[in-house]
Amino acid sequence: MTISTRIDNPPLVLHLRPAITLSDEEFFAFCRQNPELRIERSAEGEVEIMAPAGGGSSRRNMTVSRRLDEWSLRDGTDVVFDSSGGFILPNGAIRSPDAAWVRRSRLTVLTAEQKERFLPFCPDFVIEVRSPSDSLALTQEKMHEYIGNGATLGWLLDMPAKRAYLYRPDNPVAQLDAPLSLSGEPELPGFTLDLTGIWELDF
Repeated sequence: MTISTRIDNPPLVLHLRPAITLSDEEFFAFCRQNPELRIERSAEGEVEIMAPAGGGSSRRNMTVSRRLDEWSLRDGTDVVFDSSGGFILPNGAIRSPDAAWVRRSRLTVLTAEQKERFLPFCPDFVIEVRSPSDSLALTQEKMHEYIGNGATLGWLLDMPAKRAYLYRPDNPVAQLDAPLSLSGEPELPGFTLDLTGIWELDF
């Protein structure tokens, strides 16, 4: 018996244009009708459907979001969103990073209705946690997209390689091998992400 394992697993891409063009409202309704799927939209209008996360990826994503949120609650100047939160980037893409941090001052100007929809801006800080089934190249492209659309800091945690990539505007991408922690300074004063239980699972 031969067992084939596919490491590089890009999302299912639906090419809709020019036959179909979904507005932001229509895309939001499409996502609401398919809550079991994680769906994003590229700047070119392509609908990207990702497979559900495995146990390890789900645990790592939750741990990263929880640690960021615990710091955020103490800091009080910002709000954290998990991987189910969608953001409409200036280039038209709709993305849902594994963890996102937004300054509270940007949220207070939104209406109650806007807060219940995809948020109409790029987060200030994003974290993507790459699982063994995710394409590294596609995830790196997504990180550059966040920075190009207004994020001031981005972290890509590459689980298979135990490597962290740090993104900032107008700076080369920094690469760290199996760091024990990452500092959010100066963009997130006082925030340090403890990577214990992330490189190696705690179950």
